[in-house]
Amino acid sequence: MAKEKRIYNRIKAVLAEHGKTNLWLAAELEVNRTTVSKWCTNEVQPTMESLFRIADAINIDVRELLVSTKK
Repeated sequence: MAKEKRIYNRIKAVLAEHGKTNLWLAAELEVNRTTVSKWCTNEVQPTMESLFRIADAINIDVRELLVSTKK
């Protein structure tokens, strides 16, 4: 049985909500576009520092980037 992939961040959704792309974020943060792609697919999770840099670049509260643990 395949293990279900857990979603931890909402980076992809937040970028779409704000009309931004992976390439835009990669340029803003000066990181590789592959890194941003992996964050957006939840293949790899960004560091806390990166989460705060992402939030700052998009001008949002960092909590908007995370999936809530409360329903």
